[in-house]
Amino acid sequence: MKLTKAFITGACALVCAASIISCGGKKDTVMEDDFSEHVVITYMTTGNPPANDATDKMLKKLNAILTEKVNAELQIYYIPWTNYLTTYNLTLIQMDGTVDLVGTASDWLDAWKNSKNGAFLPLPEEAIKKYAPKTYASVPAEHWEMCKYDGEIYLMPEDNYAQWINHGFMYRGDWAREAGLANGVHSWEDLTAYLEYVKANKPNVIPWDSDGAASTFHADGYIQSKSDFVALDGIVNTFLFGVRRSNLNKVYSPFLEGNELVEYAKLMRHWDELGVWKTDVLNNTSDNRSEFYLGQTAMDQHHTQTWYTQVRPEMDEKQPGSDVNFFWFGEESGNVTTMTITHGAMAISAASKHPARALAVYDLLRNDADCYHLFNYGIEGVQYELTENGYRRFPKGYSADRDGIITDYWWGRNDNLEIRDARGAWDKFEEICAIYDKVKLDYPYGQIVWNIDDINAELSNLSDVWSKYMGRICYGKANEPEKFVAEFRAALKQAGIEKCIAELQKQLDAFNESKK
Repeated sequence: MKLTKAFITGACALVCAASIISCGGKKDTVMEDDFSEHVVITYMTTGNPPANDATDKMLKKLNAILTEKVNAELQIYYIPWTNYLTTYNLTLIQMDGTVDLVGTASDWLDAWKNSKNGAFLPLPEEAIKKYAPKTYASVPAEHWEMCKYDGEIYLMPEDNYAQWINHGFMYRGDWAREAGLANGVHSWEDLTAYLEYVKANKPNVIPWDSDGAASTFHADGYIQSKSDFVALDGIVNTFLFGVRRSNLNKVYSPFLEGNELVEYAKLMRHWDELGVWKTDVLNNTSDNRSEFYLGQTAMDQHHTQTWYTQVRPEMDEKQPGSDVNFFWFGEESGNVTTMTITHGAMAISAASKHPARALAVYDLLRNDADCYHLFNYGIEGVQYELTENGYRRFPKGYSADRDGIITDYWWGRNDNLEIRDARGAWDKFEEICAIYDKVKLDYPYGQIVWNIDDINAELSNLSDVWSKYMGRICYGKANEPEKFVAEFRAALKQAGIEKCIAELQKQLDAFNESKK
């Protein structure tokens, strides 16, 4: 989703509106709080609000602890998923003190843009040390460096939580074996054979009932599988720019050059003609995952963690013997990259009236066992109970509609306090982590904050081009794929992609030079 023009043009006003940031001068944050006044801290997160009162009941118990320890209570401000990035940024722009703690990310929630534009508060180390001492002590110095913009800390990273959020396709192992794929799906050619089998032999199944929203993920996934492409974070919310593992110092775009996109477009044309998805896929609103659970579709696209913590366990219950496995993007070429530690991070709104208290509340949410378990799992005996081996499971009579809580806390999870879900396919987690660990590339540019001031117009134009062409490429709606890709690439050039690559290359060169 592209950055809105309202957000771009409002940036200067946003900086000036922050009472704790001096416009045009060096940012100076003063944090003092003796905790004598009881305050309400508002935590803003992406996600749809709950339809029941279970989260409120959990917060009542949590707030009793927060009141005792830091004389504060917490409330949650949800940013619904529909048009979430625009709503998220516009909420921050208002600078009205509505929110305090802000869940953010450098690769999908404009963390650096909001830091630069004054939406987030710079956090002095002394303030973090004083008001969030456990967080300060647990984050290594080199990680704090990765949370800095213009020499000042703006983010608190989720850097002690093991997760793999690289994407791929979840598919049924039982149907793959029926298709003659005894060892499963390990290439796009295998995947195509699997889909062809399903189409020919499962008349009541839509091979992949995609809603059209996953296009950028499987386009990038094909390119990642057929090359050594590594996408660059924090520039645009697509995978338009990157480097190669074989040459980490040269910026390029596989959407502008190379043969992978052409071959991908041809394959998607084949999938479309085969009937992998509905003919109106670009306007489809089906819930593919729910259909997967019902046996009505043959695969689902998401990331590794979703596979072993949610989909595999759910399918084991709802489709016994389905043996859901995971074909990860990059598997063919051994091309997988660890995410930056600011993929999930917490910031403090520059308009917060109680920034020090917000730090103190965050420190408890991240590091206090009672607070952590309440906020992440709910009330023991209501939302979960512990098994003999210390895992958590739903209590008897649990109803997700009635009892489920929603906090969408992806900004400070802590492996030291995690309780594994008894339903999770942890054997699969261990297996795939071992595979990833052998081939992974640690994301090399987590410390770069890309300056896009001089290419904002071009990036906006490129976003428009992407929206116009990529849906048709990704779902095989171009009758002549090679010609359509050529037209797309000509439009990218017209929109200024070469200027963008040159500017990013200049910044990458400067970063590499600074490390010598």
